[in-house]
Amino acid sequence: MQMKQMFKFIVVGASAAMAFSSASVMAADMTGAGATFPYPIYAKWAETYKANTGNGLNYQSVGSGAGIKQIKAKTVEFGASDMPLKAEELEEAGLMQFPAIMGGVVTIVNLDGVTPGQLKMTGKVVGDIYLGKITKWSAPEIAALNSGVKLPDTEITVVHRADGSGTSFLFTDFLSKTNPEFKSKIGAGSAVKWAVGVGGKGNEGVAANVQRIKGSIGYVEWAYAKKNKMSHTQLQNKDGNFLQPDDDNFKAAAASAPWTQTPGFGVVLTDQAGKNSWPITGVSFILMHKVQADAAKAKEVLKFFDWAYKNGGAAAVELDYVPMPASVVKLVQESWKANLKDASGKAIY
Repeated sequence: MQMKQMFKFIVVGASAAMAFSSASVMAADMTGAGATFPYPIYAKWAETYKANTGNGLNYQSVGSGAGIKQIKAKTVEFGASDMPLKAEELEEAGLMQFPAIMGGVVTIVNLDGVTPGQLKMTGKVVGDIYLGKITKWSAPEIAALNSGVKLPDTEITVVHRADGSGTSFLFTDFLSKTNPEFKSKIGAGSAVKWAVGVGGKGNEGVAANVQRIKGSIGYVEWAYAKKNKMSHTQLQNKDGNFLQPDDDNFKAAAASAPWTQTPGFGVVLTDQAGKNSWPITGVSFILMHKVQADAAKAKEVLKFFDWAYKNGGAAAVELDYVPMPASVVKLVQESWKANLKDASGKAIY
């Protein structure tokens, strides 16, 4: 929560050094809302961009579901979602989407005597935990994956998102691909009917519950887990390898993504083949209306993401995200030219 308040101050608050009043800064701010997954990097980009240009970003980290609702209602200049919208939904809402950043989702645990990255898990086992079938950490299914690890004979408390969430979509999509029963009973989605567990709002809420409850398991975005020194697990990928989350493994999952063949760039990178592919890798997307009533604000949003593509790579890597490849950025810029218009039909970019 402290991180979110700091971001609000940096992005929205007035800067004495720049001699702007709070009111004038608010008037000039771009507005966006949605995914918590890319929140740390958007915060960093916004801080640097404002220092360089004087233009601020008021981004509400409210979850992908809320972000989609807000952009459809036109209460923000852009929405952000970690679950890509399908071509039909984009068309119906008059929206376009483009990828902004990539990263990974990890499972986190609160277990005494188990060090970060020590515990091995598979999608099948995690799925059975979230189905309520595996209820103790000493269960033979977990023990079989973790020879030599002393597992406590304690109950497992499942923690999940309570809000509509792209992180939940990535997590449940992975579990649906690796656990047939999870797919049939719960399935993939940004908001699903969970079988068991307690909910938390945003990455912050899930993390807070896991940190508070001994014997718990949850899922959050990797940059958030790392920054908050949370205990993550290894995960088995499609090729059968147990991996630690890191930038190289996220890149490996994205290496063969069919960007050009997928409408609206709607690539889903869960359970990708490849010996080093992290199994819950995701793309965070930006949603904008194709016809812009306020072309000036729309241009500023494009300038911000154009700047981020060109100058934000080092900050992204530092926070354990993966910048978009140059070839994909070129495709995105072409889509801006083709799709974003002002009210008179003139191209904005």
